[in-house]
Amino acid sequence: MNSAQVSAFQANAGFSAGEVSVVLLSLVFAVLLLWGVWALRTAYVGWAEERLSQRQFLGVAVRFVAMYLVLTFFLLS
Repeated sequence: MNSAQVSAFQANAGFSAGEVSVVLLSLVFAVLLLWGVWALRTAYVGWAEERLSQRQFLGVAVRFVAMYLVLTFFLLS
């Protein structure tokens, strides 16, 4: 955006576009962490009740960590 657009956005919204970006990124990571906790808890319950093998449980954990790292790299770089 050019300087006129930035100043118009800030004047009408009351906050800057950078602040909106921070809020949206925070929301994405909050949802990702909530989903990760749900996925890991569900996998743990399945493993504890012997419906999942230890390998499947670790697969869920590795996929969550990989997704978190990839999103961190792409969104925060």
